[in-house]
Amino acid sequence: MSKQSLILASSSAIFSLSVCANEPPTVYESFAGYSGVINTPNAEVKPRGNIGVSYNNQLDMRGDRYEDGYNYIFSAGIWENLEVSGMIAASSMHDNMFSQRVMGEDPLRDLSFNLKYAIPLIPKDWFSLAVGSKDVGGASNKYKTHYIAASKALNNFRFTLGAASSERATGQMDGMFAGVEWQLFPWLALQSEYDAEAFNTAVRVSVPKEWIFNTGELTFTGKIHSDTDHSAKDTYWGVSYSLPLSSQNRSQYQDIEPAPFVAPPTPRAERAQPKATHGQVVAEKTKTKTHSATPSERASEEPKLLNDSLRALRNALIEDGFESVSIGFNHHPHIVIHFENSVFNRNDLDALGLVLGRAVEHINLKDAQVSVQLKKHDIPLLAVVTQLESYRQFVATGASPSLRVNQGKLEPVPAIAWIETSANNSPYLKPRLTLGPALSSTYATELGVYDFSLALRADLEVPLWKGAGVNITAQTVVADTDDFEPNDTFEGRREQNGLERAVFYQTFDLPFGFYNQTQIGIFREYYDYNAIINETAWVSPSGRHKIYNNYGYFDYADYDADREYHVVGYQYHWVEQDITFHASGGEFWRKDKGLKLETKFWIGDSYISLFAYDTDVRVAGISFSIPLTSRKDMNVTQYGQVKGNQAWRHSVGTRISEDHNKLVYKKAYIPETSISLDRTYFNQGRMSSSYVYANLARLREAYLSFK
Repeated sequence: MSKQSLILASSSAIFSLSVCANEPPTVYESFAGYSGVINTPNAEVKPRGNIGVSYNNQLDMRGDRYEDGYNYIFSAGIWENLEVSGMIAASSMHDNMFSQRVMGEDPLRDLSFNLKYAIPLIPKDWFSLAVGSKDVGGASNKYKTHYIAASKALNNFRFTLGAASSERATGQMDGMFAGVEWQLFPWLALQSEYDAEAFNTAVRVSVPKEWIFNTGELTFTGKIHSDTDHSAKDTYWGVSYSLPLSSQNRSQYQDIEPAPFVAPPTPRAERAQPKATHGQVVAEKTKTKTHSATPSERASEEPKLLNDSLRALRNALIEDGFESVSIGFNHHPHIVIHFENSVFNRNDLDALGLVLGRAVEHINLKDAQVSVQLKKHDIPLLAVVTQLESYRQFVATGASPSLRVNQGKLEPVPAIAWIETSANNSPYLKPRLTLGPALSSTYATELGVYDFSLALRADLEVPLWKGAGVNITAQTVVADTDDFEPNDTFEGRREQNGLERAVFYQTFDLPFGFYNQTQIGIFREYYDYNAIINETAWVSPSGRHKIYNNYGYFDYADYDADREYHVVGYQYHWVEQDITFHASGGEFWRKDKGLKLETKFWIGDSYISLFAYDTDVRVAGISFSIPLTSRKDMNVTQYGQVKGNQAWRHSVGTRISEDHNKLVYKKAYIPETSISLDRTYFNQGRMSSSYVYANLARLREAYLSFK
């Protein structure tokens, strides 16, 4: 096929308005780091919440030629129509590039970031249109490319036409490009393209999902032909794997809007008889064999039956693993439940869903109202009030529930009679051990594609009294690459054995939405310090806005010197899109002063974020946070609890707006412990009424999954 024929065929297909019945071809990872054909993009992007890792051996050597090498790609759909990816291109894995240059060789290791956005304004049955850039923002842009692509699916074909600009000597992606994808079978696809310099052909073979336990999509790619003049061979190969980042992605839930909250009517003199639950037998049913119960008899029986039901509810909540459980009621009836969550550590929303569902399961009274107070270390965090019958219909059918959610403390409920004089299952003096990795790493340096120091970290927390406790962190090194070994290049970044933190903390909930936490103890930041850190935060009534102030004073344990940091920040939670925006500024740990911006795109209980900071260096990068523990952890026993890290984070950044790419270490950084306002009390910035209203379907799903 000639260049003109391929472009003409793609153009005709794109602007055809015919509607196809067959499924369009799968969206694959190209060799260049974006979704597409082989070297060229199409107008499709990864779905939100889908991530991919891939490898191929077609090394684009600074845009001059192609040769055998190593390309490692991480990609993600972080928002509707927005795809980001990072790519490491290397001519060798572990060779010392300084030595290679002395020997007259021309080695390559490059880290680049890519963005692609599918324009949503065009009707889907017309065609798809996307714009993107490759190698954006870095200090040494070897592959900078900007492009626009249009795609049209017809039956099991996809045709793509686009234009791009780049400065590659080969001419790849510098002009008009086109591609054709043919999905012969769900597991087999053929691809052909013109990349503005050469015609290329490839075959894609996907492993059936059932063979890999439906965990994701595994695809092998073979580039079988190319007529380029810039490569010694035509054939290259690759492998890619993609999967959803979280099974709790909001897109997997039904959209449910809350119904207006209406207080229940004044109770009647005679109330409908409650139904028997969990083997209980209502006394009146037996009495009807001999006589009809009088209203006074029914009224006298009702509190006893309700008391029994509430005791059964209390026992169920304790069996679920909840702590500090208190349940009371009044004559309206209004049931009040106080509890602390220590088992759903990934997201407190699941705990609220299970508690509300248990209330529906155990209480069968008409016109009843239920109030739930979520606390942490006896500090009230969130209150939910609902009408029992409305919530019962919500659990049964998914109908909009009538409920009210308030930040902080539950409004007082009059004349409450508690079924116990004190809370059950106290959280205090019970150790909680969190295990997880500690990782220090470098990417695409002159010493290797990837170097790391890996340690196993243990965080021990023991709550003592309201808002207070001790936290001890220690770790042991598990593995180091050669460059992280003692007395080697990256020794200063190496994870260390032994004690990392030992602190006492005290948290206060203050009036008007303010919270304060102070930590005093021992810190190790390469050197040992005696330190005090303080965080004060204000949270708006809806929970969307947070303003905070962080201050730390560190005194060297072995030297007559000290250092401090002072950072203020703001967070906005766009709950409708599951995105949080963060801005902070001040003087950071390494005495660098400036501003840091970050946007977190939440996918269930994980997030992928884009960040940038400007202190004494300018850096941009990508980070991710994933839970390394089950959705529901083991219950806390009298001997304690062992769990995984509910929010393990890793970041990769690179200098921008400079002519070099020297490594940057701990800039725009402040020391932290595993105990903080955001992590321990604010559900990673999601402890808000707005967040609950936007995720009602997950409340229901949590109960149905764990009942």
